[in-house]
Amino acid sequence: MTVRPPALLLALAVVAAPFLGGPAAAGGLELPAGTLDSVVSVLPVWPGKPQGGPDVPAGTAPEGTGVVYARGGWLVTALHVVATAVRVDVRLADGRHLPAEVRGSDPETDLAVLKVADDLPAFTPAEPPRLGEAVCALGNVYGLGLAQSCGVVSALHRSNARFNAIEDFVQTDAAVNPGSSGGALVDRSGHLVGLLSAIFAGPGDGNIGVNFAVSQPLLARVADDLIAYGRVRSVDPGLAVATADPTVPPNREAVRVESVAAGSPAAAAGLEPGDLLLDWDGRPLRAGRDFAAAAYLLRPGDDVAITLLRGGARQRVTLSLPKDGAAR
Repeated sequence: MTVRPPALLLALAVVAAPFLGGPAAAGGLELPAGTLDSVVSVLPVWPGKPQGGPDVPAGTAPEGTGVVYARGGWLVTALHVVATAVRVDVRLADGRHLPAEVRGSDPETDLAVLKVADDLPAFTPAEPPRLGEAVCALGNVYGLGLAQSCGVVSALHRSNARFNAIEDFVQTDAAVNPGSSGGALVDRSGHLVGLLSAIFAGPGDGNIGVNFAVSQPLLARVADDLIAYGRVRSVDPGLAVATADPTVPPNREAVRVESVAAGSPAAAAGLEPGDLLLDWDGRPLRAGRDFAAAAYLLRPGDDVAITLLRGGARQRVTLSLPKDGAAR
């Protein structure tokens, strides 16, 4: 368990704790039949500890959650659920247990890919979520089994929660509690908005309505590479950046270009040291962590529209990545 008050990663040993409540959730949604068939409970065995559940003592290996990402038995969960596991099983919504193999992991985003033998129904990716949109969290809360709670999208592109090196979180007030790590955040159509990852918690580690899910685009970027290559292959646009100082002109939050590598995609796009980057393909850039998340999402062949300030004038450029030779 990693705790950073008031923050909490969600995979915890099952212990008795008072429910402290939180902001009232939006009206509940009736999700399409079969939505829970794409969610599993993850049952890790940690060294020297049995699998968790509601009737085991504190300190026992915690249960978590996973989502069916792709047909062929490919699942994704939070890495902190399985990082130290010597064996992993999953429990399906119908009660069946299957052995699972960890096929790849990415500590930068706290994601891990699992493989099971059965071909389970995979989630459909959701359209980009909107602020205030109704969503539901599906997870193995406190190891009691899969459950649903609903709320709204509270914020998008959160990169400053500081749980992980790379963050592109969808924030929600849907109730999320320990055991839900790796669970699904879905829209009213049952499509996948993100993967439940972490919460800010009050005393007792309960839900206070400030909860975070890895966005579906970042989930896909990482999971696709882990399935194909066993690791995330990075793409380097060729620039170094820093968080701009908003106390000096032009007195705004932005990302400042520190250097541009000769012959790089950034150089070809015309970026220069001193440029203030404001927007990256529709994503506001307010700090270096915003840029880190945006760059991590890059794939070979991508074209990125960038809005910047240079000498006080707003400009728009396009950064184009080669289709081959860019990943490493």
